[in-house]
Amino acid sequence: MRKLTCAATLLLTVLALLAAGCSSHSSGTRFALSFPASVHSGPVTGRAFVFVTRSDERQPRLQINGYDGSIPFFGADVSQLQPGQTAVVDDAALGTVVTSLADLPAGDYYVQALMNVYTRFPRADGHVIWAHMDQWGGQRFNTAPGNLISAVQKVHIDPQQAQTITLSLDQALPPHKMPADTTWVKHIKIQSPMLTKFWGHPIFMGATVLLPTGYEQHPHMTYPVVYIQGHFNLRPPYGFNPTPSQPNARSAYIRKVYGMETGYQFYQEWTAANFPRMILVTFQTPTPYYDDSYTVNSVNSGPYGDAILQELIPYVETHFRIDRKPSARMLTGGSTGGWESMNLMVKHPDFFGGTWTLYPDPLDFHHFQSVDAYNDANAFWAPGFGPWLKVPRYMSREPNGQPEVNYEQMSQAEAVEGTHCRSGQQLCAFFASWGPIGADGYPVPFWNLRTGAINRSAVAYGRDHGFDLTAYLRANWPTIGPKLVNKLHVYVGDMDTYYLNLGVYDMQNFLETTKNPHYAGTFVYGRPEKPHGWNGGMTNGELLRQIYAAVRK
Repeated sequence: MRKLTCAATLLLTVLALLAAGCSSHSSGTRFALSFPASVHSGPVTGRAFVFVTRSDERQPRLQINGYDGSIPFFGADVSQLQPGQTAVVDDAALGTVVTSLADLPAGDYYVQALMNVYTRFPRADGHVIWAHMDQWGGQRFNTAPGNLISAVQKVHIDPQQAQTITLSLDQALPPHKMPADTTWVKHIKIQSPMLTKFWGHPIFMGATVLLPTGYEQHPHMTYPVVYIQGHFNLRPPYGFNPTPSQPNARSAYIRKVYGMETGYQFYQEWTAANFPRMILVTFQTPTPYYDDSYTVNSVNSGPYGDAILQELIPYVETHFRIDRKPSARMLTGGSTGGWESMNLMVKHPDFFGGTWTLYPDPLDFHHFQSVDAYNDANAFWAPGFGPWLKVPRYMSREPNGQPEVNYEQMSQAEAVEGTHCRSGQQLCAFFASWGPIGADGYPVPFWNLRTGAINRSAVAYGRDHGFDLTAYLRANWPTIGPKLVNKLHVYVGDMDTYYLNLGVYDMQNFLETTKNPHYAGTFVYGRPEKPHGWNGGMTNGELLRQIYAAVRK
């Protein structure tokens, strides 16, 4: 090795000083978060968030909106943080809308911290994982009871200047107020033995039941039932509301675009003398990964499919006078509930009498919304545009075709909201429900949330375990086809906001080829420019009349 010259030594000294300056400068803004024992007496494992906004019209945590985030926020995992100890969220923490605190423009902001508190689950499969235990609110981390929040502070942030902003998580979010039963609407919540055994922790399922006119006056009458699938909510089916209300601009828009009536208008239909008498039931099956179970047996989420069929539905049908003939059990639901209604129908054709499936989540993995999960190499970029042009894959659009949020943005938002597929959001719900389990006990995603690289083996697992419903029908048609004739009815807008019409086309293309027997169902497309939520242009009352007519055939 040659000796360094004086000039070289001087140059290296200058470079070292510059590097030291850059290192100090890169520390930038950091948030120091802690909580007092008065709000949480023990250690916390969870995910710490800092929300940053220029508006003070609402608390920052309440200004996030969907996958675009609407405002920047940043997340970092914490493990066994004791009261009084500090967790740091700095420019190493991943953000959404703005990727790093270092990229935040200098200025005045309102900031707030939140801790999403996790529960330890010693599962029956031998894995021990940490995730958020739903508090009967549908996995909304920014409003979940028991999560810790700070007061809102107005601060000046300059990423070019080192500063530490201290936020005390000195408030715990209160429990949700549960709706009371009425003459019409009843609520059920039961502990599931199957799910409790799987998770090593008490797990609950629930249902909201809407009774028909005359139910109490005719104690010996039984009624057909419509099991309405969908996201977690405790509201009455179809917003049933006896309180008179006047239509407004929003309700007029919903009626024009989607066909649906207001809750009060539905009450008027439901109680009309000529309306068919039936019972409506919605489910509440939140998991530690999402607000809903997708009605499946999942290696990640547990045996929700079995628990619904063997525990929840029998409980409902024991406590209410429901006609238990398969022909009197009907299914419907939209979006997530659309997929669930189709899944329950094709997996249990001897138990249910038919499905009216509305704008369902991906029915075919060839169109996992806009991604071909089987053939694309990357979920973020559309193939076929040459080596120089990168064209994003979008997950949402306006009815006129204008793209909105792309898959890279959506995936990054979920990566911010939770590592190990603990975002509580849509992509990780798919992966947890339909995908394999990893060696660490957490779901294996269909693609890398940071790079978009598709995991073909994870996708194949989903197909091979029956979660690509078109592939399932194709593989099992000789057995289940005769039981599904005239029982599959699907409605979707031709410009579904989330590209879900593409998977519907795939399923229809297969079903139109079926013989011995032909499926003899219906596919109806909303045109022109009908978005997510279009259900055939029918009111909910009209949809139920159609379902009831099928029961009485």
